[in-house]
Amino acid sequence: MTNSATSTPPHSTESEPISSSNAKPKPGEKDSRKGSLSAFKGLLPFLRPYTRQFMLAGVALLVAAASTLAIPYAFKQMIDLGFGASAGAKSIKHVDLVFLALFGVASILALATAARFYIVSWLGERVTADIRSAVYAHVVTQSPEFFETTQTGEVLSRITTDTTLIQSVVGTSISMALRNVLLFFGGLAMLFFTSPKLSGIIIGLLVLVVVPIVVFGRRVRKLSRDSQDRIADASAMAGEILNAMPTVQAFTHEKIEATRFGASVEGAFQTAMRRIKARALLTVIAILLVFGTIVFVLWLGAHAVIQGTMTGGDLGQFILYAAIVAGAIGALSEVMGEALRAAGATERLLELMAVKSAILSPQKPLPLPPRAASGAALSLTDITFSYPSRLDTDSLSKLTLDIKAGETIAVVGPSGAGKTTLFQMLLRFYDPRQGLITLDGVDIKQLDLHALRNAIGIVPQDTVIFSADAMENIRYGRFDASDAEVIQAAKMAAAHEFIEKLPQGYQSFLGERGVRLSGGQRQRIAIARALLKNPPLLLLDEATSSLDAESERLVQEALEAAMVGRTTIIIAHRLATVQRADRIIVMEDGQIVETGTHASLVALGGIYANLAALQFHPVHMMQ
Repeated sequence: MTNSATSTPPHSTESEPISSSNAKPKPGEKDSRKGSLSAFKGLLPFLRPYTRQFMLAGVALLVAAASTLAIPYAFKQMIDLGFGASAGAKSIKHVDLVFLALFGVASILALATAARFYIVSWLGERVTADIRSAVYAHVVTQSPEFFETTQTGEVLSRITTDTTLIQSVVGTSISMALRNVLLFFGGLAMLFFTSPKLSGIIIGLLVLVVVPIVVFGRRVRKLSRDSQDRIADASAMAGEILNAMPTVQAFTHEKIEATRFGASVEGAFQTAMRRIKARALLTVIAILLVFGTIVFVLWLGAHAVIQGTMTGGDLGQFILYAAIVAGAIGALSEVMGEALRAAGATERLLELMAVKSAILSPQKPLPLPPRAASGAALSLTDITFSYPSRLDTDSLSKLTLDIKAGETIAVVGPSGAGKTTLFQMLLRFYDPRQGLITLDGVDIKQLDLHALRNAIGIVPQDTVIFSADAMENIRYGRFDASDAEVIQAAKMAAAHEFIEKLPQGYQSFLGERGVRLSGGQRQRIAIARALLKNPPLLLLDEATSSLDAESERLVQEALEAAMVGRTTIIIAHRLATVQRADRIIVMEDGQIVETGTHASLVALGGIYANLAALQFHPVHMMQ
C-alpha cells in the first residue's frame, strides 16, 4: 500500500475552494453574500441565447397586464353609465356593453396569461438544464486539487438544489415580478388619473412602507444563503457515509452516523426556520403597512364621494386600482423572498463556476512526436514538489530520472517516499515547484492535457468500477473500441474467464463501485481497461496488490506481455513483482537513494536489501 501522505495530498490547494457559509473573503475580494440581486447578472450568459423567447414572454406579459388594468375602468363605466343619475333609459344597454367588454378583456387576459406561463416555464426548464450542464462540464475539468478540498455532496447540492431554485426564479419569479411591476406602475398611473390628491397621499405613505421591507429583505437573503449551505453540508455528509457503508457497519457506527446526520439535518432545519420566521415577519409587515395605508386613503375617498367631489364610479375605479397596486406590492414581497433565496443559490453556483483549475493546457500546445514502436522516453530533471498546505516539506526533492523508450522501471521504497506523488507529476495532476518533465523530449507543460494523458495508461491501487456492465467498464479505456477489442484486453488481463461466468457475461451489471466483484476481479477489470487504451507509457500502482497467488501469476504473465513495446513504471511493495524490471529505483523522503537491478541492490546492502530480507526471509529476520 502506498503512503497516505502521498496518495492523498493535504486538503489545502492552490485552487480557491468553494466557500462555506462561514468562510470569509480574502483581502480585496468582495463578499458576495453582502450584495443584492446583482448576483443574477451572472446568469446573463445563460439567458442571452433565448432573447426571442423572452421577448415573446414580454409581449404576452404586457397584454395580460394591460387587460388587467382595463378591468377597473370598465367597472367605472358600468357604475357611472349604468347606475348613475345620468344613466336614464340607456342603463341596460350600457350594462350589456360593459359586460361584453369585460368578457372580451377576460378572454384576452386568459390567452395572454397562458402564453406567458408556457413560455416562461419553458425558459425555466431550458436555462436550468443549460446551467446544470455548464456547471458539471466545468467541474469535471478541475484538477485533483479541487476534488481533494471539496466534498462531492456539496457539488451535487449546488448542481441540483441550487439550480432548482434558479429554475423557480427564471420560470416563475421573474415573470411574476415583471407582471406585478407593470401592474404596480400602471395601477399607480391610473390612481393619479382618477384622483391626484388621494394618490399623492397614498404614495407618501407607501414610501415609508418600503424601508422596513428592504431591511428585512436583506436579513431574509442572508438567512437563505445560510440555509442552502446547511443543506449542502448535510448532503455532503450523507454522500460520504453512504460511500463508506461497509466500514461504518464493520465498526458498528450506524447509530453514531445516524446521530451525526440527524444533528446536521436539525441544524439545517433550525437555519431554515430562522429564514421562514424572518420571511413571515416580512410578509406581515408588508401586508399590514400596505393595506393599512390603502384603507386610510379609501376612507378619505368615501368622504369625498359623500361631499360630491368624486363620483361613485371614480371611487370604485380607485378602489380596484388601489387593490391592484396593493396586490402587486404583496406579490412582489413574496417574489422578493424567492428571488433573495435564489440569489444565494446563484452566488454559490457562480462561486463554483469561478473556480479555476491550477492545471491547464497551454493556449498553443505542442504535438507529441510520432509514436515509436518501443514506447515513450521519459525524463525528469531536478523535480521538487511540495503539497500546498505543507510548503515547508518536500514530497519530491531534486529528483532526476531518465527512462528510455521501452524500459521497465520499478519504483520501491517505504511509505511516504513519494512514489505515488511521482505518478501524479507524470499525469500532471500537479505541477512541480521546480524542475522539468519531458515525454519524448517535449515538456509536458507544453502538451495538451488530453494528449498527455492519452499517452499514459494507469492501473491505480484503488480501482474505480462504474455502475455499468463489464463491457462498458473495460471500454472506458477507449470509447471507440469494438467488442472484440474489449474481450481481447480482458483475456490479456486474465479477466475473460470470470467475466464469462457472470450471469449475463460481459453484459452483467457490476454494481455500484463494483460491489459484485472481488478485489482481485476489480483489479483485473482496471488492468484490462489500461491495456485496451494501449498507451506508450504504462503506470502500474500496486497493480497486483489485491490478487491471490494464482490470479497474480496470471496477471503478471499478462502484464509482462503487455509491457512489450511500451515503457512501464511499476510501484510495488511486493518485491516479487519487480525483480524482472530493467531497473529498480529505490526512493526515500522524496529522493532516489538507490538504483540498480534486484541482484545488484541486494548486494549493495542498503534499503532495498533490507526490504528484500523482510519479504523473502521473514523468519530469519525475526530470530
